[in-house]
Amino acid sequence: MDRERAAPLLEVRGVSKSFGAVAAVREVSFPLYGGEAHALVGENGAGKSTIVKVLAGVHEPDTGAVLVDGQELGSAGPAAAQAAGIAVIYQEPTLFPDLSVAENIFMGRQPLGRFGRIDRAAMKADAVRLFDRLGVRIDPERPARGLSIADQQLVEIAKALSSDARVLVMDEPTAALSGVEVERLFAVVRALCGQGAAVLFISHRFDEVFSLCQRVTVMRDGGLVSTDPVADLTVDQVVRRMVGRDVSTLFPKEEVEPGDVVLEVRGLTSRGVFADIGFSVRAGEIVALAGLVGAGRSEVVRAVFGIDRYDAGEVRVAGERLPVGSPAAAVASGVALVPEDRRQQGLVMELSIERNATLTRLKPLSRLGFLGGRAERRAAREWARRLQVKYGRLSDVVGTLSGGNQQKVVLAKWLATGPRVLIVDEPTRGIDVGTKAEVHRLLSRLAADGVAVLMVSSELPEVLGMADRVLVMHEGRITASLSRAEATEESVMFAATGQVAV
Repeated sequence: MDRERAAPLLEVRGVSKSFGAVAAVREVSFPLYGGEAHALVGENGAGKSTIVKVLAGVHEPDTGAVLVDGQELGSAGPAAAQAAGIAVIYQEPTLFPDLSVAENIFMGRQPLGRFGRIDRAAMKADAVRLFDRLGVRIDPERPARGLSIADQQLVEIAKALSSDARVLVMDEPTAALSGVEVERLFAVVRALCGQGAAVLFISHRFDEVFSLCQRVTVMRDGGLVSTDPVADLTVDQVVRRMVGRDVSTLFPKEEVEPGDVVLEVRGLTSRGVFADIGFSVRAGEIVALAGLVGAGRSEVVRAVFGIDRYDAGEVRVAGERLPVGSPAAAVASGVALVPEDRRQQGLVMELSIERNATLTRLKPLSRLGFLGGRAERRAAREWARRLQVKYGRLSDVVGTLSGGNQQKVVLAKWLATGPRVLIVDEPTRGIDVGTKAEVHRLLSRLAADGVAVLMVSSELPEVLGMADRVLVMHEGRITASLSRAEATEESVMFAATGQVAV
């Protein structure tokens, strides 16, 4: 079918939305056609999340409209969006963990039998039919608790199909998935498009965009840059449109002569999780922990920082042994940890930007036991300036920031402690290419200033581009220690899969 002549299934037409003095979206228009996957890309803060919430009925546009089958959606909220066949699949699914898969799918719309009771047999049968349509096997009667993120997303998709959704909006759906899980999700998306659905796919991963999507819309600073067929674009063109400039180098690694050993880990073992982990990180050095999802990398850095206890081994900072299971002792010794999950572990989402940025410095900023608002604001403003955080007011709730700017606030919180060792777990997960370059530049600058950096990353280009040494983990053990010259995609993947390169 000629998409240029066919009527779009959904159309965003001239949508603008402001929050106070901040214009989040300005005059954005693009079509979604049935049978297509359509990518929406842009830097964090470009306005993508606002567009998603407008489509979901959470936000009402100040001007412009959303049309479904040529009819304006109106302003009746999320219920109207759902009734029009629009469903949003978020990066972090929101299922009821103690209810079954089928109960989650049909929540509020359960089939009823005699005497108005829920017909559980019919509900199970309907769930099985939905999963058959998606080409996956999930037991409808099992509790949602314990499902992988990938399976939770499939349950959300089944829920959308059960309400006859024809437009699926997928917001960073692959951020927490393994390669196999991504391929399964893509097979489902292609099947849905084959059945006439329109899919809006939001991702920072260009390989996924070019593999899955037929069309791509680029946003920058709240405005529309372009909408084009993917076949007519290159990755470089998309990047230039997103950031409004050439990203001269995504991995601006400075060459630094490493100093003395600052962090030393010896024989660290946690039964059933990881075993005999040993390595060191010197001042000015960036050491990457690489490996596949589930290899135990995050568990190791959590144990090093003292969040999780371990059964054997020791951690030393500048020669001094750290007590087991004491984050306070780690911080006092000059260790900082930027966790993988910034929303759950790195920030207090209900607090302001300034309070989050200064949480690690409350005592030094206090006088006679009282925290001075002026001192707190001054410190937060300085770190926001250094890290180029984009915000409205420092008193705004940190949850109003884009993902990339939230990550900068987490970094600011820990950099304010003046660490000797900085541990960063997936430092650029879920943030755009421009902000990635800024985070990489910051890590490189910190190493040049003598900070020992331990980085966990699942992105091979990031590992190869930023690390002086690469430690590869497989099933809880370090299987390779590679110099920058030795580390290649092939050598890292051989070690990550437990194979021996020949």
